[in-house]
Amino acid sequence: MEIIIFIYALLLGSFLNVVGLRVPAKQSIIKPRSSCPGCGKSLTIVELIPVLSFVIQKGKCKQCKQPISLFYPIMELTTAFLFVYAFAKIGWTFELVIAWTLITLFVIIFITDIKFMLIPDKILLFFAILFIIERIIQPLQPWWNSLLGAAIAFLLLLLIAILSKGGMGGGDIKLFTVIGFVIGPKFMLISFFFANILGAVLGIIGMTCGIFERKKPIPFGPFIAIGTLITYFYYQPILAWYQSLLY
Repeated sequence: MEIIIFIYALLLGSFLNVVGLRVPAKQSIIKPRSSCPGCGKSLTIVELIPVLSFVIQKGKCKQCKQPISLFYPIMELTTAFLFVYAFAKIGWTFELVIAWTLITLFVIIFITDIKFMLIPDKILLFFAILFIIERIIQPLQPWWNSLLGAAIAFLLLLLIAILSKGGMGGGDIKLFTVIGFVIGPKFMLISFFFANILGAVLGIIGMTCGIFERKKPIPFGPFIAIGTLITYFYYQPILAWYQSLLY
């Protein structure tokens, strides 16, 4: 079953690459077919096999030999591994559907924020509707935790954006509002803590290595995604560790 999920998630990851690159550019995710960014050649089915095509072609376009970004297979593999891990962690329950939806959103956001410094409203609206339906089927306990989580997330990040005079982007505020609805206020605050820690540490490392430039915005969406997934999958040991510090 893990192998089947892995294969389907690889295919999904390939599609999510298309979504993440085309939606911010206001292009159709259906057509035209994917093409080489160098020579513009439309890719055949054989050239579109997730990860495998990249390996067979040695990371280059068959026609113009221009290097293909390693970013594509990395995102495909990340999607596959996260889907399999969620299945192993949660099992066949409806919560697995919510976990997979959350992972799908985060993969797209990771791509759009890294490539365009943008978290598209269309993406957030689409997934917000999905999460509302899913949380009606599988509500948090108590059910109003979703509403409270969304409200606290929105007000908290809006306040930070106002006090920092634009230090927090509008897309980040909307994304965390959606996250607060899905996981509730308690876990939303923990995920926000982890996102900030990751952003600070990796931001400093990135500036030291020359990946990020000083006084220029750093995409926060990937840190939100990682922080939320850490909280979502490991909230119980995290809370146990925190409580051990108090007593």
